Amino acid sequence: MSVDRVKYDADGLVAAVIQQFDSREVLMVGWMDAEALNRTLTTGRVTFWSRSRQEYWRKGDTSGHIQLVKGARLDCDGDTLLIEVDQIGAACHTGDHTCFDADDLHPVVGER
Repeated sequence: MSVDRVKYDADGLVAAVIQQFDSREVLMVGWMDAEALNRTLTTGRVTFWSRSRQEYWRKGDTSGHIQLVKGARLDCDGDTLLIEVDQIGAACHTGDHTCFDADDLHPVVGER
């Protein structure tokens, strides 16, 4: 991954989609600045920038529900990261395995 291609927003952040590496299940979305991305790429654990607390947080330091980095990719536009992890425990702050268990929006399903 060429980190110099990352396009950060006006706040210096980029969205990071977190995906279970083997099942491909989307677990959560977080935000990273350049330092959080660097920590993620160099430590083997996912680090985010908390917009609400204005501080770095490494997933699992307080909960024990860690994310071990298995891969990292940048999308074609350079404005979204895909971080593949081995999720140990729940990914969501609610205690759910994924943050996308909450509300099914019941869309009309398209067909070919």
